[in-house]
Amino acid sequence: MNTPASLLDVPEFSQCFAAQKAAYEHNRSPSYAQRRADLMALHRMLVENREALIDAVCQDYGSRSRFETLASELLPNQEGLLDAVKHLKRWMKPQKRALDITQYPLAKARLTPQPVGVVGIVVPWNFPISMTFAPLTGVIAAGNTAMVKMSENSQHLAQLFKQISGKYLPANKLAFFDDGGGRGPAFTSLPFNHLFFTGSPTTGKAVMANCARNLTPVTLELGGKSPAVVAPDYAIKTAAERVMWAKMFNGGQICTNVDYLVLPQGREQEFVDEARKLVNARYPDINNGDYTAVIDQRSYDRLQAALQDARAKGATVINLFEGQRPDASRRIMAPHLVLGVSDDMDVMQREIFGPILPIKTYKTREEVVQYLDGQQRPLALYVFTNDKELAAWYIANTISGGVGVNECMIQATLHSLPFGGTGNSGMGHYHGVEGFTTFSKMRPVFYQGPIRALDTFMPPYKGFSTSLLNFMLKLKS
Repeated sequence: MNTPASLLDVPEFSQCFAAQKAAYEHNRSPSYAQRRADLMALHRMLVENREALIDAVCQDYGSRSRFETLASELLPNQEGLLDAVKHLKRWMKPQKRALDITQYPLAKARLTPQPVGVVGIVVPWNFPISMTFAPLTGVIAAGNTAMVKMSENSQHLAQLFKQISGKYLPANKLAFFDDGGGRGPAFTSLPFNHLFFTGSPTTGKAVMANCARNLTPVTLELGGKSPAVVAPDYAIKTAAERVMWAKMFNGGQICTNVDYLVLPQGREQEFVDEARKLVNARYPDINNGDYTAVIDQRSYDRLQAALQDARAKGATVINLFEGQRPDASRRIMAPHLVLGVSDDMDVMQREIFGPILPIKTYKTREEVVQYLDGQQRPLALYVFTNDKELAAWYIANTISGGVGVNECMIQATLHSLPFGGTGNSGMGHYHGVEGFTTFSKMRPVFYQGPIRALDTFMPPYKGFSTSLLNFMLKLKS
């Protein structure tokens, strides 16, 4: 789809880009002390504005669990910033690399991390604080400047960031922008030195096409339909506790959530019974503020239509909160299980991003892998089994962005593990040292010594040069 030229001309974007580019060119390699100070400034931004940030996200959702914002957005990013500060000096240090035999004895090879320049970050609405600060930590640690565009569904948070960010970092180092009016293509068409995007595969393709015009490197975090497979040896009660915790968190609106469940044939009713008991115990009043609303009316209507489509095509749809009345005016949606699904149903055609859990069944592990091989590669795979060899078998015979064994989503929260997709679920990694590396140019540098071993191989090639080359080839044969 071609974007009108008028929408690609947003002076607010281009002027900020020019200012940040000039700031980068003025100081191409910020010191350790400066980077550390900038990371601590970001940490203070989260700590000193905690209540305002929680309120802004809640306003954008209509109803967002305060606990979930604290636990999934503020705590992990405060930890991530402090973790980066702790390891920054080591990350910045040039890495020693081995030499070729022809370069001994006095040469050196180093891999030197350098800032890439101006980085663009496109933030989704589902975890708008976390998906701002998780990549931003790597961007600033690596010594870059950042332009951050928030989602059109995060207007309150975007305005708050615009108001407060200047108190912590100057606009030529960090700037926030709201969305609306189709400004996204203008942002992603800027000649960034790197662009980080989180969103759907469909939008990701358009973003990558925009970046291709400037040969801008991209990191894409795109989601997809992440499955959870329960092995016959694993307790259904425990699987239900862990899967439904994930499915209910943030109203199911998480890119690494369980998008569909694969159970051993004949265990469906057991899972339904356990799921119903535990979600009613955890949410005795679905309207009390512990449970997060669906983000907007369009998404709410889409989810309701997906349930109706499944019913019309023969599925059994189970409302786990039959005794409660969710507040539809606030877009509070009860969790639903869908049994007897087929691949032509809407719930199996696209990422659900809501509290709906389709359930498929299987007889053999080979049947599961054959099915997964026929789908797009997901952002996550979850395997529930106490058999270590079976878990290893599933990992070896499938491909996904990340894996959780006997747990959901936790692998995406660890600063020590890189996070990223593969294929339809994205490309590139961030978190921790991988985030620092992603937003750095890992520049190979060779230092020649005072004695140049390569002089031995100068023409004419008869005699000693040929004899030495043949000797080296023999050593490597």
